[in-house]
Amino acid sequence: MDEYQIVKLVKDGYREGLIKAEYNFLLNDLTIISEKSYKRSYEHNPSISKQVIGYVNNDITYHVYILEFPAFRWYFISDAYLYKKGYVIRGYSQFGRAPLPNLKYIIDCIESSTEYELKDRLVIELVDLDVVANNLNLPKIVSSVLGPKLHSENEMIEDKVYEIRERMLRQKLFAGHTWNDAMRIVHLYFDKNERKLSKEVFKISVAYQQVFRPYRVVYNTKTWEQVLV
Repeated sequence: MDEYQIVKLVKDGYREGLIKAEYNFLLNDLTIISEKSYKRSYEHNPSISKQVIGYVNNDITYHVYILEFPAFRWYFISDAYLYKKGYVIRGYSQFGRAPLPNLKYIIDCIESSTEYELKDRLVIELVDLDVVANNLNLPKIVSSVLGPKLHSENEMIEDKVYEIRERMLRQKLFAGHTWNDAMRIVHLYFDKNERKLSKEVFKISVAYQQVFRPYRVVYNTKTWEQVLV
């Protein structure tokens, strides 16, 4: 199944009300289940963790910058990479209690709220986890924090998870800006109307495409046809 087919599957699931708010899992049989259903199923069938090929985040927003740059909210991309590599985060994690060795896609599904000037829009943006992890230097960061070998119990204490996230976020990969600074700039431009930032936003947009390599589709939620904005 290619990226277009996955995005269409997510759109159809959203339209039919099959995708729950916030966290969902895409399985290799092309069903999408909620975080709650996944964790409940895992209790009876631990092998379900090997069936997960995608993670679907479903949300609604009135912020324009989130619709334009969904991946800037994905600080948890480092957590997803850890689960793919065989680690498990101690305590609560939206990714569950077992590694997700076949996790390939991170998918954001965001609807514009009625307060948004371009209402009736559903943005679906898909990224390949391996591609993004490499572009964010996560293999090197994880190795430097946790060492080259997998932990014997496949668990990490929270401070290690936090350190990995912070190292990822501190890199100046977005036109010379850190992750959070770039997000702040696009927020000021799109939601606070600070148009003097247009040149910087353009450069950040180019870097965003280079880092995340997103496959993006926007739908009109009245007609369910694909639109440009």
